[in-house]
Amino acid sequence: MSDAALIDRFLEMMAAERGASRNTLAAYRRDLEQAAEWGQGRLADADAAALRKLMADYQSLAASSAARKLSALRQFFAFLLDEGERADNPALDIARPATRRPLPRILTHDHVERLFDQAEEEAAGEAPPAAAVRMLLLLELLYGSGLRASELVSLPRRAMAGEREFLIIRGKGDKERLVPLSERARTALDRWLPLIADGSLWLFPSGKAHISRVRLFQMLRDLAARAGIDPTAISPHVLRHAFATHLLEGGADLRALQLMLGHADIATTEIYTHVDSRRLVELVNKRHPLARMDGAHPEVDVAAPSS
Repeated sequence: MSDAALIDRFLEMMAAERGASRNTLAAYRRDLEQAAEWGQGRLADADAAALRKLMADYQSLAASSAARKLSALRQFFAFLLDEGERADNPALDIARPATRRPLPRILTHDHVERLFDQAEEEAAGEAPPAAAVRMLLLLELLYGSGLRASELVSLPRRAMAGEREFLIIRGKGDKERLVPLSERARTALDRWLPLIADGSLWLFPSGKAHISRVRLFQMLRDLAARAGIDPTAISPHVLRHAFATHLLEGGADLRALQLMLGHADIATTEIYTHVDSRRLVELVNKRHPLARMDGAHPEVDVAAPSS
């Protein structure tokens, strides 16, 4: 079977069994077709030595791009192994390019309070502008539920589950998850729902569809400017980071946070632990068994990391 046919079968499996998004499938197709064109003979027959030479040619790329290409190769050869097309996975012998995930930009509690103060002031009164009520709800959901911008703007009206204690979110790879809906958000939601046009399929309609991510970005930065905050410091993703960081500061469980954020890999969620090293030290000092031996409560001598 040709490389092209095997790549097609692999991508069909990724879509059907793993729910890979269209962007992921497109990237893997480019990576695998490029690898097939690079080599001599079938990519499916390549050995570890050939793959090392291929990865050496990727040294000029960003580490994250090279790592993605290696991931595509590993999963492709794992698929061939499962399908009986090969007896091994030669890509497992290739070292993963070293990558360093950038630390998220963090909003202070003061900045968040100023954003909410401004949004609440604009949405106050008996007949506030509909746009102000919408902005308040958008802010509540970004910071209170940690939604991605794309998830937020495309929320259907039917996203509420049961008594609206949760939102049903369809995230990356079309995977569904439940996200808690705070009392503040439910209050803002009750104010917003009567303002939506009858028959609208979307929670945040605009024209024949819903508001765009670009429009959400603009609205949020405009709100920041009115609140006296540097607009360049604010974005929907920054508020999602603030949601995660401030929950960890409050003692949230990392696994629970992973579920709320919709991260497939908990390693992605662990990026937020860097901002809370003092709380981790305090946790060891107070909760470790050594701190309670013989009824005493000695301090465990653990130093907080400097960065």
